[in-house]
Amino acid sequence: MVPDVSTGSSTLGLINYLFGKGRRDEHTDPHIVAAWDMTGAPDPGRDPEATYTQLARRLDHHVDLRTRELGGTKPPQHVWHCPVRTAPGDRYLTDAEWAEVARRVVAATGIAPEGDDRACRWIAVRHADDHIHIMASTVRADGRRPRTNRDGWRAQRECRKIEAEFGLRRLKSGDLTAPRTPTGAERAKAERQGLEEPPREWLREQAYAVAAAVRSIDEYFTVLQSLGIQVRPRIGPETGEVTGYSLAAPGDTTSGKPVWYGGSKLAPDLSYDRLCERLPTQDLADRPRPSADPAEPWHRAETAIRHARHIVLDSGDDAVTQGHLDAFGDTLHNLALATHGAHRAELQAAARAFNRARRSAIRADHQAATALREAAKELAYATHDPGGVAIALVFAALHLARAAAKWHEQRGHEQQAAAAEEAFRHLQAGYQQAAHPVLADLTRRAPRATTINRFEQDLRAALPDHADRVLADPTWPALTTTLARTETAGHNPRRLLAEVAAQRELDTAERPAEVLNWRITAQPNRRTQAARRHSTRTGTPVTPALQPTPTTVSDRPAERSRHR
Repeated sequence: MVPDVSTGSSTLGLINYLFGKGRRDEHTDPHIVAAWDMTGAPDPGRDPEATYTQLARRLDHHVDLRTRELGGTKPPQHVWHCPVRTAPGDRYLTDAEWAEVARRVVAATGIAPEGDDRACRWIAVRHADDHIHIMASTVRADGRRPRTNRDGWRAQRECRKIEAEFGLRRLKSGDLTAPRTPTGAERAKAERQGLEEPPREWLREQAYAVAAAVRSIDEYFTVLQSLGIQVRPRIGPETGEVTGYSLAAPGDTTSGKPVWYGGSKLAPDLSYDRLCERLPTQDLADRPRPSADPAEPWHRAETAIRHARHIVLDSGDDAVTQGHLDAFGDTLHNLALATHGAHRAELQAAARAFNRARRSAIRADHQAATALREAAKELAYATHDPGGVAIALVFAALHLARAAAKWHEQRGHEQQAAAAEEAFRHLQAGYQQAAHPVLADLTRRAPRATTINRFEQDLRAALPDHADRVLADPTWPALTTTLARTETAGHNPRRLLAEVAAQRELDTAERPAEVLNWRITAQPNRRTQAARRHSTRTGTPVTPALQPTPTTVSDRPAERSRHR
């Protein structure tokens, strides 16, 4: 059961909608199922003599009194509106059951506390099988405004109780960190214009992707503008400094004027203050020079992700863990950006899903996750997909997503846990698409039997407690090919197996040979490292490749995708 609280200023306008045919003639039999006074509330849906204006006047009775006291000034946003909808697949609720739902919601939110004879006037209108609309005028009989702070959260909490008592589908509890969903009007407008998604959602994803790649607030605004997005900073009148911002999508207008969305209205962690916590204004010349080894950003990101998983599983500091989960959200966006294979769509879907899992009511310690965030930003400028190392990075990411789901679940963050699980499923699908052909090729290229026997001896010497499970793993032949390649690259197989096994226990790994294969694949080439150390000692400069400006999830920056 989903409540959605909002406010407005036109009582008659909302009544016209509730009792009308709907924007697409979807309203059937609109009528009042509950009200502050069922004998005093005219019902245009049941009484042919009742009019919309009569109902509006009855609802606004105390508003009019308050208006006269204020000298002709109506209280701002005095219309309270809360649709309540059952989940798909829920049973049919009778009018009497919907009436109970409405009375409990207005009591829980402070609109009409139980037993308060001076509470606000309200009605609940049903015009479909699966939902009602609760409408109230937020001026009490004593002229005061109701105490509706955190009304959306309180409505959700009451709906969770109603679901349990009515035998309905139990939805996830929220914690006031979810982004605002597009309104019905926004969705209808997007549908008319042939857009794949409403501008609010499109802007949110663009903002997340850009914030993940850039290194300063100034660069954040610059890249957004390069995508055709209009940016309107909010300047403080006293300080003259930026205190907030709004964005408008290309071509999204009403009456010829851009439709603006504040950063905090797109998502809580896209507000100007939250962005400044992890994107301080700084000289863009401070950007680190890229490495001569095009695979190094991928190695660094894979190492940082594995370290972040240790933090999520083992750290007792929730703020530190929350900081790493936020930085992991950036990593997923940049991983999708740097990937060019067929599995890129799954990585983009994972990044989008994890946006909900990257924030909770726990305040993040962003400084603690600097290493992961910096590795993520370097990945945004990567110009080369290093094949196996990229797959190893996805493999590490899916394990971190699963750890994040478990961490959120342990703390009762139901929506975040579900979002992390969804991201895990997308990462797993992307990993399978990318990894299966590579593992099959490695298996076909397995070395001769004498070499495999030698690697088996190395395995038993390095990992005596896990050797039998590794040898029984179907990916053991692929691992032998990887060991042969790393040996050629300058690694000692026995020492390398011991090193990578020590990174994390293997007891819980279903396929330990597969785990070892990707951990080994993610190890930097020893000869490349030696060459880099030699160039450092001799002072020979390493010429970096030119790096492109990062793009975002939109392949055509100035034009959003449309259905034709």
